[in-house]
Amino acid sequence: MTVTAQRPAAGLPLGSILVDGLLAALVAFALAAPMIGFETVDGSGGSLGLAYRFDAVAVAVATVFVGRLALSAIRFGHALPVLVVAAAATAVALAGAVAGTMLAGLLAVPAAVLAIRAGIVVWRGVTAERDVRFVVPDTVRGARRAVPAAFLALAVLFPFLPFVDQRLLDIAILVLTYIMLGWGLNIVVGLAGLLDLGYVAFYAVGAYTFGILANWAGFTFWMALPLGGLMAALFGILLGFPVLRLRGDYLAIVTLGFGEIIRIVLLNWYEVTGGPNGLSNIPRPTFFGLPFRASPQDDESTFADFFGLEFSPVHRVIFLYFVILVLALIVNAFTRRIRRLPVGRAWEALREDEIACRSLGINPTNTKLSAFAIGAGFAGFAGCFFAARQGFISPESFTFIESAVILAIVVLGGMGSQLGIVLAAIILIGMPEFLRELNQFRMLAFGAGMVGIMVWRPLGLLARREPTIRLHPAGAGRPGGAA
Repeated sequence: MTVTAQRPAAGLPLGSILVDGLLAALVAFALAAPMIGFETVDGSGGSLGLAYRFDAVAVAVATVFVGRLALSAIRFGHALPVLVVAAAATAVALAGAVAGTMLAGLLAVPAAVLAIRAGIVVWRGVTAERDVRFVVPDTVRGARRAVPAAFLALAVLFPFLPFVDQRLLDIAILVLTYIMLGWGLNIVVGLAGLLDLGYVAFYAVGAYTFGILANWAGFTFWMALPLGGLMAALFGILLGFPVLRLRGDYLAIVTLGFGEIIRIVLLNWYEVTGGPNGLSNIPRPTFFGLPFRASPQDDESTFADFFGLEFSPVHRVIFLYFVILVLALIVNAFTRRIRRLPVGRAWEALREDEIACRSLGINPTNTKLSAFAIGAGFAGFAGCFFAARQGFISPESFTFIESAVILAIVVLGGMGSQLGIVLAAIILIGMPEFLRELNQFRMLAFGAGMVGIMVWRPLGLLARREPTIRLHPAGAGRPGGAA
């Protein structure tokens, strides 16, 4: 496929470009003035005062103005000067960020985006002039296949890297939990095409199964883990039966209601679930019976004593990290395997056309119930781990916003893409945690990043809606026709 050449360089219509930039700056001022320009601070006597930050507003408006001018210059064929200036600005801003200047770190993001945009346009122009055709060599294909292996190697070595501390491990555990939830919901939404807005209900069922069994019957994490998954799968089947005839928005509304029903039951069934007080004293996972305590109890051997190590609370965090990593990898391996089996192909066929599925003899009832049950079971496993990690659960941890975040991970990553869900979870869950140093600018930067992703990748970061197996692969000859 030959790439279309960029527009040849011409004289810049400075008047229209300046007007366009000023309009963009005006819009930026209208948005930035109320969100950034004012801040409430504690005053004397416990009263609230108002602090003004119009310098930050001016920086935001100037950034939008310059960025709009640069985009206009790229559009009129002057991408190379923009690339040089933006790359230099990115380097200077990153140097300032390393030196500890927060403003420089913020300016590095738009400068890098401009440099990438200009670089893409320059590359397209060069390849078009040389009539370069994009034929992916075998080495590139091999490198692309090596990406998942590289992610896996990084995940295994992550706790032992020199810059990793307990805070980074906690963030990594949180991200892996949402990756596991995203892979589970991907079966329902990405493969079977069933919009589920109540997925957090199964997450809650798994967590409360462990909490109730631990408080009432003394179950450990490893004893309750399979039961949590089975109980969540059972609830998935119970949800699937009433919604067999529903599609699209109607299905989404019913699943949303199911999630709220579960939350309200947990909130009001005080005798069993503890009501709004939740359940506490949930036991933490042990390493083959070795607890992660500073000192042994009742003549037991602790993890540190058994291996002759000095006690450190990081040991338990590292162990939890590897537990959720193994659980997530099991979910990934199962999903990749089952989507190539008849039931997985039935899910994808159901996603594409339910009426055609019926005409081919596929039972949509069993297909939908299997998707709900398997996806819910994985959420139950994640919920059981969540309860073990926190040691305390309450209904406030399983609100609708959790379902929305998990669904956003699946959609943003690209429905049906396992690797895309990993990238989306890192962005949606990890990025707000890393941006906490920006204080009140944190969610503003997060929202800007989300808008940018949806503009440049509206189908997801790694969209994959193609069926796993085709009857007639692209480029192959068909019976009775030309190749």
